[in-house]
Amino acid sequence: MFTRFGDRLEIEPAERDEFHIAGRYAAGLPTDGDNLVVKARDALRRQAGARQTPPVAIRLEKNLPIASGVGGGSSDAAAALNGLARLWNLDVDQAGLARIGLSLGADLPMCLKAKPLIARGIGDELSPLADFPALALVLVNPGVTVSTPDVFKALTRRDSEALPALPKRLDFHGVRNWLETTRNDLDEASRSIQPAVGEAIKALNKAGAGFARMSGSGATCFGLFETGNVAKRAAIEIRGRHPDWFVAATRSMEAG
Repeated sequence: MFTRFGDRLEIEPAERDEFHIAGRYAAGLPTDGDNLVVKARDALRRQAGARQTPPVAIRLEKNLPIASGVGGGSSDAAAALNGLARLWNLDVDQAGLARIGLSLGADLPMCLKAKPLIARGIGDELSPLADFPALALVLVNPGVTVSTPDVFKALTRRDSEALPALPKRLDFHGVRNWLETTRNDLDEASRSIQPAVGEAIKALNKAGAGFARMSGSGATCFGLFETGNVAKRAAIEIRGRHPDWFVAATRSMEAG
């Protein structure tokens, strides 16, 4: 799932390539070839050729915490691939962009879609969910980062059973009840590195979340709420108790 809240990317023609980062979480991010957005630009340029890909100015507004388990960096790179392909008017389809994206990271192909989907394999086998609803969410990060490689190193088992199939009833109650039967295999490993993940879950539950869990490899957690207004009130409540945390009420992107 993807949310309406996130980073913002602006791209326009320029005399020479430029890349600038602003926003709450800009500090500490590289602006050179180590940044995933720049890597995406250069990978697409290599594929299409320099004559078809003139210089561009890219501005990234970094609103999501860094290394927080919500795919922010991958989504930024995916937005760069989609945006540059349109700006440069390239003859490249989604499958071609996905191949470029996969060379940059396993979750790039799904981020190119930015719609509800099921990902299999390493993230390259995608099945869209045509009827998945938009859901009210609160994202909470307790102000800590978690290294994904460190989380995978801390896994005690890698032979987990498959997740259950989605329910036929896809609404708030159906999705919440289904989530209760699922798990995040990275949860225990992430908490062993950053116990603050548990504090974020507690804060969401105390604020009335219908369901709360860690996202990805952490440390960001999400709470599911029945309506947008309830989610907004919960975000205000959590922010009041933890003013230094990242807290955002949002909605998931719906199918279509």
